[in-house]
Amino acid sequence: MHAGILGRSLLFGVFTQTEVIRRATRILSFFGINRIPRALFSSRRSVLTMEQEVAAGDSTPAVSEVESTRAAAAKNGKRKKDEESDGNAGGKKRRGTGGKTLRPGERYVPPPQKRNPGVSFSQEHFSETSYYFEGGLRKVYPYYFDFKTYCKGRWIGKSLLEVFKSEFRAESVEYYQEAAKEGRIRLNEAPVEDLSVVLKNNDHMKNTVHRHEPPVVGTPLDVLVDDGQVLVVDKPASIPVHPCGRFRHNTVIFILGKERGVSELHTVHRLDRLTSGVLLFARTLETSKKLDQMVRDRELEKEYVCRVEGEFPEGEVVCEEPILVVSFKVGLCRVDPKGKESRTVFQRLSFNGKTSVVRCLPLTGRTHQIRVHLQYLGFPIKNDPIYGSSAWGPNRGKGGVVGRSDEEILQALVEEHRSQENQDFLDDHTGGKEAAERNVTDTRRQQVDPCGDKTDVITDGTKDSNNPENGSKSADVPIGSRDHLCSECKIVRPDPTEKELIMYLHALRYKGPDFEYSTRLPEWAKEDWVEPW
Repeated sequence: MHAGILGRSLLFGVFTQTEVIRRATRILSFFGINRIPRALFSSRRSVLTMEQEVAAGDSTPAVSEVESTRAAAAKNGKRKKDEESDGNAGGKKRRGTGGKTLRPGERYVPPPQKRNPGVSFSQEHFSETSYYFEGGLRKVYPYYFDFKTYCKGRWIGKSLLEVFKSEFRAESVEYYQEAAKEGRIRLNEAPVEDLSVVLKNNDHMKNTVHRHEPPVVGTPLDVLVDDGQVLVVDKPASIPVHPCGRFRHNTVIFILGKERGVSELHTVHRLDRLTSGVLLFARTLETSKKLDQMVRDRELEKEYVCRVEGEFPEGEVVCEEPILVVSFKVGLCRVDPKGKESRTVFQRLSFNGKTSVVRCLPLTGRTHQIRVHLQYLGFPIKNDPIYGSSAWGPNRGKGGVVGRSDEEILQALVEEHRSQENQDFLDDHTGGKEAAERNVTDTRRQQVDPCGDKTDVITDGTKDSNNPENGSKSADVPIGSRDHLCSECKIVRPDPTEKELIMYLHALRYKGPDFEYSTRLPEWAKEDWVEPW
């Protein structure tokens, strides 16, 4: 404040009043203004007054003037508010309208809430439900979950019922009507009583569903390293890294949180759900940035091992075919000249007469790179549900020969797995993260444990957070209740087989400039291994 006053006092101290007016006239005439505003003289007088006060060594009046200005502004604001209140005496403002006066029949939509990207999963999320183990599988008790989304542009002007009919057809209209009656469908946190309500921009929708998750292998997560900077685990096949599609609690992130109390992890890389092996997380943001830079600079050496169909050639085989993403939504890729530069080095380790164990060194990091290059070479990974599929044609994509359009390949894959009731493929490759954000409700048919017999349960560690054994002891936990609206509660599905849960691809080693993490060789990669089916 005082610095501004002194600056202006120096300005007027250098020039006389006549000089100031002359210079001001010249400046204003440059902009086509021929008259000098009176405010200039009033400003001159007020500045000179304050200049005299400052020169006298007393700055108190200047502060008092600021305070009086604030008081006057507050008084004016109050008067204006009172005037508005008087003017709206005939039409009261409705509560929860953000200060906006609504016309009769108009529905208020609050502004969208700012998302905090730094928020991670916490104990509140981990305690939504519990695990139990049965038949060598890790299962999740069904639980209630809120799917949330903001109104999409294509939904504006449509009724909620129209949106459910056109985009969420897994359930009947009658289901949504019953769900609305029970308060499970909410719009801007208010229960929806009539599905004919027309959606507006920024509408926030919430649908509470009885959620079932597919089972995964019951193999424990083996923590290889946890030094405060990084956490490295040996991920079993069939378990997704993070929540996606129908998977939430049966993911590495949630298992670590529920059984080990670990949260706020930073994902450095990811492994496909059916891939096993070394999975690296950063414990701190600083470590995460450091590792991310190593990935961008290609300073991380990655070594995988897989079992492929047929007799893979001896010696080193290098594949440098470019890889194109056929669909970002689905995550399907193939070799194509328009694709991105890719390079993988292969070396056969053993051959048992039917299949070969191959060492893989991906020198670039394209999606499904190892799987796509092996398909191109004519040696797809044994039991690869995508790139070993007959949907690619008689040669299954060998040499890049397909004979089908991308759309036809995708449709053939979906139909093939639908006929086999392989819901895991349909979920992984028609959903994922985008589906989680898109779906207000996720009620597709799922392979789940029926709501039935009581078995041993693994606690989620919420009863006694100081007990280091929480998450590893059997305990009596209430069985997941049936829900009278839930279609999954009425369906009994067989458990997935080991063949459906495992793909013979394993991340064996990750090496950086000053670290190296590795796992044991999986059983199926050993030379004397015999295929169980």
